[in-house]
Amino acid sequence: MNVLTNAIVQDWVFLLPIVFCSILVVAVAINRISFYNKNRRDVIQFIQRLQRELQKNNLDAAQSLSAQLGGVVGEVAEEGIRVLAEQKKGFEKSFDISTSLAVRKLEKHLTILGTIGGVSPFLGLFATVVRILYTFGDLATQGNQSAAVALGIGSALIATAFGLGVAIVAVVLYNSFQSIVRRYEDDFQLIKLLFLSFVDRDENSVDETQQSSQPKQATSQGVFVPKM
Repeated sequence: MNVLTNAIVQDWVFLLPIVFCSILVVAVAINRISFYNKNRRDVIQFIQRLQRELQKNNLDAAQSLSAQLGGVVGEVAEEGIRVLAEQKKGFEKSFDISTSLAVRKLEKHLTILGTIGGVSPFLGLFATVVRILYTFGDLATQGNQSAAVALGIGSALIATAFGLGVAIVAVVLYNSFQSIVRRYEDDFQLIKLLFLSFVDRDENSVDETQQSSQPKQATSQGVFVPKM
């Protein structure tokens, strides 16, 4: 306990950046957990219902279904249906833009966790090195005092432990949130494949209609009409 008190009293200037990093980690964690929980949806059931509506060629019902779902997934699906209704040739590029914007929302503030996970151990190590230098300086002026040396080195190592602790928490949260973002990206890809199958089906039906009308035109053109 004396070591911890000594570290707080003497090294508080060097511990402040690590404390600030820990506050940022907690704030980002609360923000992202709240955002992901608010946007959590049953995507499997939604895709099944959306597929049934698209098979019926009922875009209005599909858009209403997406609006009822809400959240990031609902917004992406609703935007995809809007693009389907307006233009089908450039659908894939337009939908990729919508998913990229949604992924930006999902990845917001995650770079803070990644940066803290990489920087925090060095902040702790810097504080440790500075405290050890001060300890050796006191040792040189006051003589051989093993208790003072042990106390100084012990308080110096607390900064390293604190920095490592903050970094470990930041990295764990960063990897966990990234896995959640990847699951959302997989959901977006499933919705994209569903829309592309709808586009391909319509294009195939148009081609079949054109092919079936071509023989009739050729037959009518080949009929001989005698002159009167």
